[in-house]
Amino acid sequence: MDNQFMNESQATQGNMPLSMNHGAHEVLDVHEVLSASIGAMNTFIFFRPHVQDQELMNILDRQYAFMLDEYNITAECFKTGQDPSHPTRSYKMQMGNDTNYGLTASQPKKPMTSANEINDGIISGFLLACHKTAATGKTTAALESTNPVVRRVLQDSIQNCIEMAYELSLYQNKKGLYQVPQLSPADMQTMLNMYGQADKAKDMPN
Repeated sequence: MDNQFMNESQATQGNMPLSMNHGAHEVLDVHEVLSASIGAMNTFIFFRPHVQDQELMNILDRQYAFMLDEYNITAECFKTGQDPSHPTRSYKMQMGNDTNYGLTASQPKKPMTSANEINDGIISGFLLACHKTAATGKTTAALESTNPVVRRVLQDSIQNCIEMAYELSLYQNKKGLYQVPQLSPADMQTMLNMYGQADKAKDMPN
């Protein structure tokens, strides 16, 4: 009898089953996150046969495997309200952080007029957009989550979306597909010196 009581207690929180321990905003926002994750993985699968550059192929494959695992643990904790089978992992990109700054003249960007125009630049742009969308959606969902496990899984996942997006942006930058402009040295210095250290307000506690 005691064991049965303990099992029932562990399966509830505030007289509510953990699987039901979600607010309405949370349920709707996590639904959007999981749907977008499926769409992102489908996008990776769809574009993979069209990738020409082996480096981009390696990035796509590593990121897809990571996204699949992260989708599964997010869906798991959302369904059960409890810790997933393993904690959220950290994505590790396999390229340096060097960015090429400056602008050079190039052909204006414009939409394709035929599916035959697909190339690695366009594909990497689609993949990057998936991560930007995911980072925004997961941030919104985490801010609305009342279930502490779901909130933590979403929160830990956001940095992975940023890291994967960063990896793709570095790839694009290295290939000349994404240029990073800079301010003039004088304007840059002015902006860097625009903010100073704050002093504690007199009436605020230490």
